[in-house]
Amino acid sequence: MESYMSSIGSRLQMLTTSDHASVVSMNLFVALLCACIVIGHLLEENRWMNESITALIIGLCTGVVILLISGGKSSHLLVFSEDLFFIYLLPPIIFNAGFQVKKKQFFRNFMTIMLFGAVGTLISCFIISVGAMQFFKKLDIGPLDIGDYLAIGAIFAATDSVCTLQVLNQDETPLLYSLVFGEGVVNDATSVVLFNAIQSFDLTNINAAIAWDFVRNFFYLFLASTLLGVLTGLISAYIIRRLYFGRHSTDREVALMMLMAYLSYMLAELFYLSGILTVFFCGIVMSHYTWHNVTESSRVTTKHAFATLSFVAETFIFLYVGMDALDIEKWRFVSDSPGTSVAVSSILLGLVMVGRAAFVFPLSFLSNLAKKSPNEKISFKQQFIIWWAGLMRGAVSMALAYNKFTSAGHTHLRGNAIMITSTITVVLFSTVLFGLMTKPFIKILLPHPKHQSRSITISSDPTTPKSFTIPLLGEGQESLDDLGGHDIDHPSSIRALLTTPTHNVHHYWRQFDDAFMRPMFGGRGFVPFVPGSPTEHNPPNQWH
Repeated sequence: MESYMSSIGSRLQMLTTSDHASVVSMNLFVALLCACIVIGHLLEENRWMNESITALIIGLCTGVVILLISGGKSSHLLVFSEDLFFIYLLPPIIFNAGFQVKKKQFFRNFMTIMLFGAVGTLISCFIISVGAMQFFKKLDIGPLDIGDYLAIGAIFAATDSVCTLQVLNQDETPLLYSLVFGEGVVNDATSVVLFNAIQSFDLTNINAAIAWDFVRNFFYLFLASTLLGVLTGLISAYIIRRLYFGRHSTDREVALMMLMAYLSYMLAELFYLSGILTVFFCGIVMSHYTWHNVTESSRVTTKHAFATLSFVAETFIFLYVGMDALDIEKWRFVSDSPGTSVAVSSILLGLVMVGRAAFVFPLSFLSNLAKKSPNEKISFKQQFIIWWAGLMRGAVSMALAYNKFTSAGHTHLRGNAIMITSTITVVLFSTVLFGLMTKPFIKILLPHPKHQSRSITISSDPTTPKSFTIPLLGEGQESLDDLGGHDIDHPSSIRALLTTPTHNVHHYWRQFDDAFMRPMFGGRGFVPFVPGSPTEHNPPNQWH
């Protein structure tokens, strides 16, 4: 009996020690997040640095300190988990991207964005896979089958354009910003869908039937994920419009928006779809309908809450990637052959650059052929920035590599350890080196305009989920995100329709939206007149 009680006591002591260690780790991590925010603010005007690089460098420095304190046993406070990344950190980042996007610019360039984000990612994946297959066979990194090589292609086809987006201004360069931003989201979704499709198929004995099933499954995931996101966003808009929680409690409508946004992502994961695409389009639909159905105070709250959650999640990811880069367990496997690890990293980096160039410039040329207005064409300087923006690799590549080459965050095979360390090296090198050069490159290629007298601020209060300044007409840009299109000429022939499809498609969509969608799901101009509602001071049918 005494031995039993002493055993229970020792277990309780171990649990207490473990809990205390977790509390210490979380305290340090939260303190580091605060330090990233403060230092990032102080370096705001720095020509070279940005917040993501700051978090990465702080993570590296912290990893070195922990490595020294622990006597070379560990370099991180938390064990990397792809579940933590995909379930908790990625959803707020992607949702906020859809929620804050300028829909007019995004959908005007939708075909070009899909060309770069979907077709371009497939081209990049193919080139990286074939190149890795040719070069890695000459190196002693362990046995890899065709499925492994295709997975490597999907892992390194996933871009991270955060550094570039932090430098670009979507009001000064709306075309370039929408292309880089839109491609980044679609690229992440395509890479994850492609990776999951590769994992679910046995590609060692590939034939025509398996290839057809693979392609069909890929497009099914793409379309079903998009439709699920749109449906969830519309349901949230309908519920909030019909019940109007704001008359009693603004907290409830804010909570419902946040929970419905997260529910869309989790439903996609439940049905084995792409959560990235689902939550992105859910964000777009919510910003178009749901956001206009809540009270004015809730609009301010949700706008800043989603942006804050996204910012903290991004900082958390870069901070942890920096710390995990020095994990001694992974580097111990490659310590006997550092040249192999360097060679693999160099090959992958070269393939990333070649794969990126192989689709950016040709697809830009094809896109320009379909554009009639010079303002809508992608200049060579803009093509170079788009190519450069996609050279950086980040947390999506890390998470996919961990999913493929580790077990519960740990590596036990030399070949897998080489792939993990090479992924870390490519992520660090591309983010830090390319990220540091991004600001100077953009300042040289796109000099900041000296005179901005042609720009006007549309509104000082939050009537849309983003704060925006729109150029006056005359430079090829519409004055408002939701231009009604009532003065657009109707096409006189099929040829005229094909030469100016964007304006006409938008015109017909606006007619459908006004006639069917807004009366049911709300939005500007169709919010019910309820005392204390956002439209209390406006007639119910007034156009804004």
